[in-house]
Amino acid sequence: MSDFIVSARKYRPATFASVVGQKHITSTLRNAIERGQLAHAYLFCGPRGVGKTTCARIFAKAINCLHPQGAEACNECESCRSFNEGRSLNIHELDAASNNSVEDIRTLIDQVRIIPQVGRYSVFIIDEVHMLSAAAFNAFLKTLEEPPAHAIFILATTEKHKIIPTILSRCQIYDFNRIRVEDGVEYLRYIASQEGIAYDEESLNLIAQKADGGMRDALSMFDKAVSFCGTTLRYPEVAQTLNVLDYDTYFGVTEMLRAGNYVETLVTFDQVLGRGFSGQTFMAGLNRHMRDLLMAKRPETLRLIEMTGTLLERYRAQAEACSVEFLFGAISILTELDGKIRQSSNQRLLVELGLMKIAGLGQKKNDPLTPDSYPLPEIDAVSARRSTPTAPTPAPGEPSPTIRQQMPTAAGSSSEEENAPQPQARQPHRNRHPRPRPNPRFSPRPEELRSRHRPGNRQPERQHRQPRQHRSPSRRPKQPRRSDRGAVRWGRRSRSCSQRPNRPTNRPSRLRPQLRSSTPKARPSWSGREEPSSPSSVKSAPALSPPSNRCSSAATPSA
Repeated sequence: MSDFIVSARKYRPATFASVVGQKHITSTLRNAIERGQLAHAYLFCGPRGVGKTTCARIFAKAINCLHPQGAEACNECESCRSFNEGRSLNIHELDAASNNSVEDIRTLIDQVRIIPQVGRYSVFIIDEVHMLSAAAFNAFLKTLEEPPAHAIFILATTEKHKIIPTILSRCQIYDFNRIRVEDGVEYLRYIASQEGIAYDEESLNLIAQKADGGMRDALSMFDKAVSFCGTTLRYPEVAQTLNVLDYDTYFGVTEMLRAGNYVETLVTFDQVLGRGFSGQTFMAGLNRHMRDLLMAKRPETLRLIEMTGTLLERYRAQAEACSVEFLFGAISILTELDGKIRQSSNQRLLVELGLMKIAGLGQKKNDPLTPDSYPLPEIDAVSARRSTPTAPTPAPGEPSPTIRQQMPTAAGSSSEEENAPQPQARQPHRNRHPRPRPNPRFSPRPEELRSRHRPGNRQPERQHRQPRQHRSPSRRPKQPRRSDRGAVRWGRRSRSCSQRPNRPTNRPSRLRPQLRSSTPKARPSWSGREEPSSPSSVKSAPALSPPSNRCSSAATPSA
């Protein structure tokens, strides 16, 4: 069993000067140590693998050093040797992911009361502090706000937004940045030189880009590449090991698209799929490649490309051959496809369609519009006759075109001009644009229009119909008693005989059937007595008008 140690642990920074890509953090901490301005609580937040826990350990070691050299530890005193050997009693590390309950915080509070045996401070490093529960945070508030003079807390987290504001307000917050590709490549060169491994620039660039700003990830990939390639790192083998598409594939596909050769582009895409890569991975890499080419066209934006060495020169050379319109169109198409490929049922067809569209952009650039390649059509007699303008409408004092043809020409005019056919004015169709007829039912009258536009006339406002008020069952009128049947009743019941109004004369009466009968009969009078019917009485019957109350006993018949 060999004593192999991974590079992430073997080459872990032990001083502030060896920390990669966090100069703004290390400078602040060194100044605080030199001036003696130490806070009681710190919060280190940032992405994974950028040095949060490493800086916390270096800081804890430096403030407990018995013989410090400026802001750095001496690594010779008892405190430094105990820390390097992992037996220090002044530095405590707690994983909040597994110790996130209130009982764990109570145990931590009990440890805070113990005075350090060697050194000046007891440093408590709590990693992944965002994993603490809400009750644990609340139990930790009082101790974090007013700890003992010998206690210093260093909290580390990757998700700052999950920490409650009351904790944030009690800490000094330090935000760690992603490690740039240039810094990562420089540190990989140092490790390769220490291990005696040969390399090329493309291999180290590929590892640094694949790490996505995390040095721990970059060192893990470096160990994997060394295990596969041996003592010499070559770019194709490193790309095969890391399962990423190499730069040569994207450079070649870009040249094919710029030339408008979509056939070779589709064949290359099929080879990429055969190597085990998905269409989404290929499309995302090609989109990033087009973006880098666009940034490489100007020296002001060249620093936005995370490339170094010969690879940067290749990007600049290809960017000069591509136009800005072609790059903008390619980036737009690929970005649109990126949003659709997740919901697509046929991802390969979607990517192939996008590649053919980009190839069309390159073909339009290579085939400009020239008169030789696109000849204009010839003008024949039929098209010339169709393009002849129509005769204008004559003025009121001028003769019409027909009268002009019949007028004698001048003596000097030729016979060809006399016999030439004159263009006739085109008559518009009668029903081509018929005028809409007004509807008399809905159109206003002329006098209404005139009165509407007169000054001082205001139209009456439209009266809206009031909503019907429904009576509740509790407010219905009281029903009459049985003894009141002769009086006026409510509801649907009819009125009594004495309260009936007079009948109008235009309604049919009982006398009209008697006028049609051949034998006159006696008819009752208005007083109730029968009177003999006579022709005179019959004839004068329609002239009779009933009194106002014919059912009353005091009413008398009219003569």
